[in-house]
Amino acid sequence: MFIQTERTPNPATLKFLPGEAVMSSGTADFRDSDSAERSPLARRLFQVEGVTGVFFGGDFVSVSKSDDADWQSLKPVILGVIMEHFVAGHPLLLDDAGQVPEEEGDDGADAEIVSQIKELLDTRVRPAVAQDGGDIIYRGFQNGIVMLQLQGSCQGCPSSTMTLKMGIENMLKHYIPEVVEVRAV
Repeated sequence: MFIQTERTPNPATLKFLPGEAVMSSGTADFRDSDSAERSPLARRLFQVEGVTGVFFGGDFVSVSKSDDADWQSLKPVILGVIMEHFVAGHPLLLDDAGQVPEEEGDDGADAEIVSQIKELLDTRVRPAVAQDGGDIIYRGFQNGIVMLQLQGSCQGCPSSTMTLKMGIENMLKHYIPEVVEVRAV
């Protein structure tokens, strides 16, 4: 098995591509070892000193590190853990317990607007963000404000505010006049 790595816009996150499907659908984000209980791979990665976050996408694993950790030391250990996991054929997730519902607090009167927002996010934003090792999850729409959750390499990325405000917010405002602001939750 050959695992490729890619840098992300977030210098604290590296993207690992095992050359096979990681998640058959959706994503999984683990911000600490307690949240990783349902994933044998995430649990093992959190045992590596300096790992602070693990994110699973369709065909990649993003790993975040602490500021004092060094990729030169971490990368070979993380590669070994990921390779061992996939070669052994262990399950990625034990169950779906703890999954957060995708949307919160939507008003039924805004169903058409919400549908348009989700379509734009799914077709234009999420594929681009996934290339950088992250994901953006729709969390709600109220009073013209779109709430989104940043995951993977996007969470804590120095350019995430710029991505939200200059990229996503401007695009949504252009196509959907009812959108007045985008906020991270």
